[in-house]
Amino acid sequence: MNIKPFLFFLGSLAVAQQARAQSFTVSKPITDALAQVQPNDIKAHIQYLADDKLKGRLPGTPGYQMAVDYVTEQLKKLGAQPAGENGTYVQKVRLRRAFTAPGATLTVQAQQGTAPTLAYGQDFMFYPNPEEAQVSVQAPLVFAGYGISTPELGYDDYKGVDAKGKVVVIVRGAPKKFSSTVALYNEDLLTIMQTAARHGAVGVLVASTKPTAKLIAQPKGVISVLGPDGKVAVSRSYATKQIRMLGTVNAATLQNLFVGAAADTGRVLASLRTDKPMSQALTGSLTAQFRSTYQDVDSYNVVGKIPGTDAKLKNEYVVHSAHLDHLGISTPVEGDSLYNGAHDNASGVASVLEIGKVYSRLKEKPKRSVLLVLVTGEEMGLMGSGYFAKYPTVPKAQIVADVNTDMPTIIAPLLSVVPLGAENSSLQTQVTNAANYLGLTVEDDPEPEQNRFIRSDQYSFVAQGIPALHIKYGNKTADGQNNLSQTVQQWRAKYYHKPQDDINGVFDFEAGKKYVQLNFLIGYQIAQNPARPTWNPGNFFGQKKVQ
Repeated sequence: MNIKPFLFFLGSLAVAQQARAQSFTVSKPITDALAQVQPNDIKAHIQYLADDKLKGRLPGTPGYQMAVDYVTEQLKKLGAQPAGENGTYVQKVRLRRAFTAPGATLTVQAQQGTAPTLAYGQDFMFYPNPEEAQVSVQAPLVFAGYGISTPELGYDDYKGVDAKGKVVVIVRGAPKKFSSTVALYNEDLLTIMQTAARHGAVGVLVASTKPTAKLIAQPKGVISVLGPDGKVAVSRSYATKQIRMLGTVNAATLQNLFVGAAADTGRVLASLRTDKPMSQALTGSLTAQFRSTYQDVDSYNVVGKIPGTDAKLKNEYVVHSAHLDHLGISTPVEGDSLYNGAHDNASGVASVLEIGKVYSRLKEKPKRSVLLVLVTGEEMGLMGSGYFAKYPTVPKAQIVADVNTDMPTIIAPLLSVVPLGAENSSLQTQVTNAANYLGLTVEDDPEPEQNRFIRSDQYSFVAQGIPALHIKYGNKTADGQNNLSQTVQQWRAKYYHKPQDDINGVFDFEAGKKYVQLNFLIGYQIAQNPARPTWNPGNFFGQKKVQ
């Protein structure tokens, strides 16, 4: 995930060699504490959090509050200090669910002729604006390819075009020369809007290029987080007040937007496919009007602290995180509409609680302080972690790393692991040490197409410049077939984001124990090392901030 693949390779190789060369020993107190991790304790946490009475832990509901109360009580029992707001264990996260009200209109007037009538839901759609209830935009149009501006990577859709005061029309995609993770970062709607704002735009239209593709509705609304001032603090569909309008249009509407332009869509899109931007001014002007309605609820992140022992380093923090929420009650599957979220992510929460318990058993705590952070709104777009990482309850500059646990998928013996994100930073060393100690093989991601690194809460920390990782299962199996990813894919088809993900599903709690031990050892090494984790030289994420 680097600007310069060759330099990235050299940096990764150096880190890998350093990791292999570094000796790593585990003291007897730590060995004894790790040995006391009990699979049945992991099961008990999952059993409670995935119980029907919590009704799927949807943020803002009594069931989610029961989960908050449970993990708060567990943190108290293991001796973690309150590290939320105002001396409590919680940080309030105000979630705004925004909807586009009926009656939205979009008119595109060409230089000559009449403006075609466009139908909402068929020809165009608008994302609701979470800050401005009534939006009216009238502006010229400019086509800016994929909406990507990365001159440092040798690609810029905005080169040679003036977007100031205009609505930018883009299509989804990224240059073929980009690595998958860099491409996904640049294709993210938030990145696209931030890029448009930097170039002075007032709105963004994302156009489909497939004639048969239908626009995607948002019947459940779009979630953002409001700060104490009532303004948007975190969102995946709102960047700044400057970008007042974010919408989508179908392929036929895209063709209409290009009427009278210097180059037609055929030439432009063909050029884009060869990594050659052909951005240009469009001749028409746009008039858009829509209203947004809101539903606000308060939810909570839960934060406990295990104080460090070093006079200086105790003021720095290593985060162990997992998301506490799930999907609540939703569309029935096989007659069941309650989404318990046992694996996703009661198992991750259980892991963090048991990691906290390992720390609690140590008479001599690590040098740095440790934060146990259970976040809300992950299923809504990383909302709770986005808010905590951007506005943490400790000084942000003092957070040195995040070790996240999200659905470790404990369905088979854990023999190998994939440390998503560790390759970006010096955290690879801690992963290699811990895995070797536990007899685990470290592998490359067996499912890179899943893009899991940017899909879970560790990415919120990365977006704030904080090295982070997320340990997932590897492919190794006891029978030597080494095809665990196939087993997981079959499991996922039946259980993932379905009501069937409850305590009666498939579990391997011994694998859960191994995850606890592994993530603890990674975090403990970070907490003990006088040197802070660092991004690898020239690393893409080390030079970028998403929010």
